[in-house]
Amino acid sequence: MPREVSVTGVERFFDENEIIVSKTDLKGHLTYCNDVFLTIAGFTEQECLGKPHSMIRHPDMPRCVFKLLWDTVQDGREIFAYVINRSKNGDHYWVQAHVTPSRDGSGNIVGYHSNRRVPDRKILEGTIIPLYKDLLAEEQRHQNRKSGLEASTGLVGDLLAKNNKQYDEFVATL
Repeated sequence: MPREVSVTGVERFFDENEIIVSKTDLKGHLTYCNDVFLTIAGFTEQECLGKPHSMIRHPDMPRCVFKLLWDTVQDGREIFAYVINRSKNGDHYWVQAHVTPSRDGSGNIVGYHSNRRVPDRKILEGTIIPLYKDLLAEEQRHQNRKSGLEASTGLVGDLLAKNNKQYDEFVATL
């Protein structure tokens, strides 16, 4: 999906009994998408397979959260994170993602697997959305994207230190 696609401001929802599933290779290119993924994202399987998972990245999603996510799974650990995604037509949808490394029979990481569920609205509106707005504002405050990413990553680090928690523990206790 071209980055030029605008956002509509319209939120999409999926059923609490549904799970959005996708798998990627080591570079983050989609190797599998279930029907729930395709329906809510508005793509066909042919439009997704082989494409970067970032094709559904919403511009309001702070880059520092994705950095934390990728650093964690590339290190072989799982992570839970709240994510806002963008559908093909510019609508958006929130998920609580559980991302894990996929391993071969020898234990080598060969890709990544993500299950996404309906997030808790109270947590989204009371904590996540305000936090992400602050992180995004910090990223955009800097002329240099790298400096913005470093600054927002620092804010996340400060928040976790203040709460004396790792990221997963922070998310799990919201």
